[in-house]
Amino acid sequence: MVPVNLLNNYQGLLNPINNFLLCKTPDLWIEQASDPCNLSLLLTDHLHCELKAAQSAGLLLRRYVVDEATAQQILQWLEPYETRVYRGHLLATENETNTQLSGKNKQAPKLELAQSEPWQDELLSKMVLLMKEELHHFDQVFTIMEANNIELQPTTAARYAAGMLRHIRGSEVGGLVDKLIIGGIIEARSCERFAALVPHLPESVARFYVSLLRSEARHFEDYLSLAELVAGEEDIAPRVQMFLGIEQNLIESPDKVLRFHSGPVA
Repeated sequence: MVPVNLLNNYQGLLNPINNFLLCKTPDLWIEQASDPCNLSLLLTDHLHCELKAAQSAGLLLRRYVVDEATAQQILQWLEPYETRVYRGHLLATENETNTQLSGKNKQAPKLELAQSEPWQDELLSKMVLLMKEELHHFDQVFTIMEANNIELQPTTAARYAAGMLRHIRGSEVGGLVDKLIIGGIIEARSCERFAALVPHLPESVARFYVSLLRSEARHFEDYLSLAELVAGEEDIAPRVQMFLGIEQNLIESPDKVLRFHSGPVA
C-alpha cells in the first residue's frame, strides 16, 4: 500500500473541494470500491468516466461555441477513444493494435473561433485543455489495466450524472450554466474519491490517483468560473446549492451497482 503521507502535499487542493461538497464519500463505498475483487470494475468504470468527461466537454463546444466544420474536428479527435471503449472488446480478430487505437497518436485539433463572445473564447480554451487532459488520463488508465491483465468490458452507466442532468433548465443560458455547475460538481467528487481511495489501493494505482488530484481540482474550479462568466449578473449560488443537495443524495443513498460515482451498493 502507498504511504499515507503521500497526500500531505495536496491538502491545499483538497480542502476547498471538501468544503465545497456537502458530504464525504461513505465509508461503505470506499470499502466496496477498494476490495481487490472490484479492482477491474473500478478501473473499467474509471476509463469510461475519463472518456465521458472528454465527450461532455466536446459536446459543450459543439452545442454552444463552434461551427459544423469545427464540430467534426472534435468528433474525429474523440473517435479513436470511442472505438477502443465501445468496440474494443469486438476487435480481437481484427488487424488493429492497441497502439493504433490509442489516442496518443491523435493530435488535438487547433480549434479557433472567427467571431465570439468573451465567454465562448473562455469556454473553448478551458474545454480544449480539459479534453486533452482527460484523454491523456484515459491512456494512463488503459495502460494500468493492461499491466494488470484487465480486459476491457462494456459496462452500464451509474445513475449519478443523469440524476443531476434531469434538473437542468430549458433556457439557453440557464441550461448551459446548470451543465457547467454539474460538470464542476462531478470533477470535485472525482477528486475527493481519488484521495479517499489512495490509502486503500495497490501502490501503482494509488500513486496514479494522487497524480490526478491537481488537474481534477483545477477542472472543478474551471467549470464553476465558466458558470459565473456565462451567468453574467445572475447569482449562481442557489443553483450550485440545489445541485449539491441532489448530488449528496445520489452519493449517500444505496445503489444497485458499484460504479466510480455510485452510492454504496445495498
